[in-house]
Amino acid sequence: MSRVFVRGLGAVSPAGWSLPALRAAAEHHEPLPVQSLARPGWAEPLRVRQVPTPVDRPRILAHPRLRRSSAISHYAVAAALEALGPDVADGAWVAERLGIVVCVMAGSVCYSRRFFEETLRDPATASPLVFPETVFNAPASHLAACLGAGGSNYTLVGDNGAYLQGVALAADWLLNGRVAGCLVIGAEETDWIMADALRLFRRRAVHSAGAGALYLVAEDRAQTFAELVAVTDAFSFADRREQVEAARRMRAQLPAGAPGELLCLSTRNLPGADLAEENAWGDWPGARLAPKVVLGEAFTAAAAWQCVLACESLRRGKFKAANVSVVGASQQAIGARFA
Repeated sequence: MSRVFVRGLGAVSPAGWSLPALRAAAEHHEPLPVQSLARPGWAEPLRVRQVPTPVDRPRILAHPRLRRSSAISHYAVAAALEALGPDVADGAWVAERLGIVVCVMAGSVCYSRRFFEETLRDPATASPLVFPETVFNAPASHLAACLGAGGSNYTLVGDNGAYLQGVALAADWLLNGRVAGCLVIGAEETDWIMADALRLFRRRAVHSAGAGALYLVAEDRAQTFAELVAVTDAFSFADRREQVEAARRMRAQLPAGAPGELLCLSTRNLPGADLAEENAWGDWPGARLAPKVVLGEAFTAAAAWQCVLACESLRRGKFKAANVSVVGASQQAIGARFA
């Protein structure tokens, strides 16, 4: 893969509503504070890392399409606008030549839970207005409406690795001239259902939420700062043994690395759960960064944060190249390289 470049970055995370907030938290290397989230029927709350209320509410959140939308759509739109930067003002180009790929695992779980909760409680009073927000492609639809974007618009559903699948899809669109620029967004939101589900599989993991966005362009666009060098194949797994092999095969498709390069991992500082990825990258000679240790497990959003932080380190000249390693929650191991 070649001649696909990163032009912009955006992020919403438990650290705040901007890329600088994400970067500052990652560089501090200290896990962010954990909040309590009530679970119906339990005395003991669940542990999560919530996205804080913005100090200055983004003006775009007053858009009619976002007034009733779920938090995941707010996060996706905010991250996308930060990544687009001044290009958002080029209305004709956005309408005709901008592609959108939104990657999710849980999707709009808050409204889904609310809709079924109301239906079970009293079907006669359950609000039909909630239902459109329960579908997986709601964030992508809202984003396109807010931007006035009429180009290709896909939603990918999968585990953490779906985000790099989205990056590969966007690159294919760019290389084939289907779009001239593409936003690739990973977004998730917190709800007790997701936090409880995560607890069942990884008791020490902390669920979190937010979004990350890469703005990719073809080579004829100026002011880029990193190149997408490669996205590996996706190696599926169904158990711990297969996960180890999938991580090893993913790593084998990426360069071995050098002291002046960065490795951005999907590990969470959980003994056992991180074993496959740690073994695969045990001999990495350069610097390492694991955003989920600081921010929590946000599935596709967490994978997006990995890519955003990797590219931001290149923009700031801290490293010559960066590998991104994603060993997903349940499906695949996949990696990428930026330089």
